[in-house]
Amino acid sequence: MNKSWKDPSFGAKVKCPPGEEARSYMRIWHSRAILGTAGSPCKGSAGFALALQTILAARRGSAYDFYMNNSRDDLSVAGTERGADVTPLYGGRNRFAGFPAPRRRRGLRAVPLRVILPNLVTLLALCLGLTAIRFAIDRQFETAIVAVIAAAILDGLDGRLARVLRGTSRFGAELDSLADFVDFGVAPALILYLWGLHEIKSFGWFAALVFATAAALRLARFNVMLDDPNRPLWQSHFFTGMPAPAGAITGLLPIYLNLSVLAVPNTHATAPFNIAYVLLIALLMASPLPHFSGKKIGRIPREYVLAVLFGIAASVLLLATFTMEMLIGLTLVYLGTIPFAIRSYKAHLAEDAARQAVKATAQGAQAAEPK
Repeated sequence: MNKSWKDPSFGAKVKCPPGEEARSYMRIWHSRAILGTAGSPCKGSAGFALALQTILAARRGSAYDFYMNNSRDDLSVAGTERGADVTPLYGGRNRFAGFPAPRRRRGLRAVPLRVILPNLVTLLALCLGLTAIRFAIDRQFETAIVAVIAAAILDGLDGRLARVLRGTSRFGAELDSLADFVDFGVAPALILYLWGLHEIKSFGWFAALVFATAAALRLARFNVMLDDPNRPLWQSHFFTGMPAPAGAITGLLPIYLNLSVLAVPNTHATAPFNIAYVLLIALLMASPLPHFSGKKIGRIPREYVLAVLFGIAASVLLLATFTMEMLIGLTLVYLGTIPFAIRSYKAHLAEDAARQAVKATAQGAQAAEPK
């Protein structure tokens, strides 16, 4: 009596012929690929169970994906090689067409440490800006100023660190802009308002809002200009508008004058002058006036190395000893460089225009020549 078995996976009914002691070889492609044998023997119900386990194990194997897309219902040919009577139920269709595709898990990619370090410096600068606000609320304005200056130093280091480590990323650029707005827009505005701008209540708060808004506009314009492919190379020597860190440090000049040996009084009478100065700095940040960037400073000549090292060391010592007085001097020096930056920028523009005119003239002459 013939024994038959219907494979629910492959849609084929297999009849084992008599005379072979109910033995046949179910030659299933992907089972053969996994086991590396010519076929799987089916002998009675135990043989059928073994074949079914083989099929299920093959589905979980790596070769299952291949046979889902490449094997066809040619089980009849494979069965008749051993004398088995095989009736195909799927015809020429793919026998795996009804199975759902296996899900692939997406793992989180590892982030290199060289990308994380610059972002940690940026976060530290952000924490310093927020801490400056806290010190201003506690009326510790000198400590708040030191925190803003430290945030400005870290802001200058994180970008250079990212370029040195080749860890620049879009995420780091966006995080740096948000941190700069807090450190050099929100924090200085609140420090100034809590220190003396509140003497003329609504107008002082208006000046603080204008300062923070100008810093935000300045940072947004800087991010947009980075994506300009047609920007001349010489423009990298200049900032368009006063940089946000410089605006924060120069905007705090009224507090420097009050806390220094000059002891300029902070009264209701001096508040209008302080508000006017803060609005002027905000205008410089939002304006298109050029400022020296200092990013393209090249190598220092060997004969000036000792003098530069001595000057840096002396400046740091003076800044630590006479903090407010040194900040007054640095602020006035920086403001004094603005006319020279404008003049240098216009000179570069004139050279660029002359170069373009010569190029256009040469192209016109070349086009006018007879061919």
